[in-house]
Amino acid sequence: MATTNPIPRFPAGFLWGVSTSAHQIEGAVDTREPSVWDVFTAEPGKVRDGSTAAVACDHVHRHREDVALLADLGVDAYRFSVSWPRVRAEGGLDFYDRLVDDLLAAGVRPVPTLFHWDLPADLDWLERDTAERFAEHVARVAARLGDRVTKWITLNEPAEHTLLGHALGVHAPGRRLLFDALPVAHHQLLAHGLAVWALRASGASDIGIANSHSPTWPASDDEADAAAADFYDTLLNRLFADPLLLGRYPEGIGELMPGDVEADLKIIAEPLDWYGINYYAPTRVGAPQGAEIEFGGVRMPAELPFSVREIEGYPVTDFGWPVVPEALTELLTLFHDRYGDRLPPVVITENGCAYEGLDDSNRITYLDGHVRALHRAVEAGVDVRGYFVWSLLDNFEWAEGYGRRFGLVHVDFATQRRTPKASYDWYRALLREQHGCRRGLRSRAAAAASDPAASPWPP
Repeated sequence: MATTNPIPRFPAGFLWGVSTSAHQIEGAVDTREPSVWDVFTAEPGKVRDGSTAAVACDHVHRHREDVALLADLGVDAYRFSVSWPRVRAEGGLDFYDRLVDDLLAAGVRPVPTLFHWDLPADLDWLERDTAERFAEHVARVAARLGDRVTKWITLNEPAEHTLLGHALGVHAPGRRLLFDALPVAHHQLLAHGLAVWALRASGASDIGIANSHSPTWPASDDEADAAAADFYDTLLNRLFADPLLLGRYPEGIGELMPGDVEADLKIIAEPLDWYGINYYAPTRVGAPQGAEIEFGGVRMPAELPFSVREIEGYPVTDFGWPVVPEALTELLTLFHDRYGDRLPPVVITENGCAYEGLDDSNRITYLDGHVRALHRAVEAGVDVRGYFVWSLLDNFEWAEGYGRRFGLVHVDFATQRRTPKASYDWYRALLREQHGCRRGLRSRAAAAASDPAASPWPP
């Protein structure tokens, strides 16, 4: 249960927000080009409940209702993603124009992510040219929105997009390349570096990335388990952090990457203004077990040089993920020690959990514990500048379809009715404690949340 003790006050200027992504909430599939996820979900058996994101939360048509919810919640910032397939369609940037204007009118800072897994269907991360195409996309978005957007995120979770989409095949585009997927990681990192260049050229000065990280716990003290855990940590953590922060790949990795790696690393390591971390749970890893196993809904091939094990002794979410708030403190202090002054200020760009129900006390307990763990990291000397809850809305949860609910706001996908959960009220109270009620639009926003026709913002 969440403790009744007040959560300690975070430093002045700390950024509180919530996150979403375009493919998971926007819908309006007929007003954008297809993405790899549209192709993937059209194949029978790829999504657990057989659903697609063609409608999702219908956010494109209902974004003012969602902005009202954000204003009523009292967040400082809203992290959303800009759909590359939508930007390529006629008039696609017009939607983001309206969204940014409405967010600013509500006193909410827009924080766009420029790639969140929905690659246009005719592009391929195995091809180096996709990194160049991404830089062009970023330049186009920045030219349109850069007069109002001041904080940017290049990529979301290139590790998961590489591993789940290209190595194991359980996400789009559904490839099972195992270690032959490494060029996908390199080309995404290169795309990030080129995107930083494009954003700097547009005048941007507040740029980060959203990488997923978690502490890796060896399954035992056995030497084989420790070696497997170290390899997993390299693959999921250091492979995506070392090039960005140190300008080099972990030992033995660089020679596996395509192209002129040394030249590319100079681009990849373009200095960041802050480093985003998505954190959900630690991972327990041991030596390979010689058989295919299923973990967290993912089939792990027998030939992998490690095996992911259950973490026992902790409560779990509806996704089966262990709830270990102290591992967030562990992760942040690990990064602080590992990278030293090469680590820029940190922002937690995602943290959340899947639970059913409107009276979601388990989610409150989860968030309460993780916010306190984050504060302990700040007390330990980690320069943390912000925290974003995943997610504002229940949404299309990738290969799980609509079977997992991460939202502070419940969405009835048949009617699109939005209903704030108990966790929404908890987070709103936390934000008021942290920085007080300071938005004049809040009362009007609350009315608009319950009655979209009463929106305080013009159409």
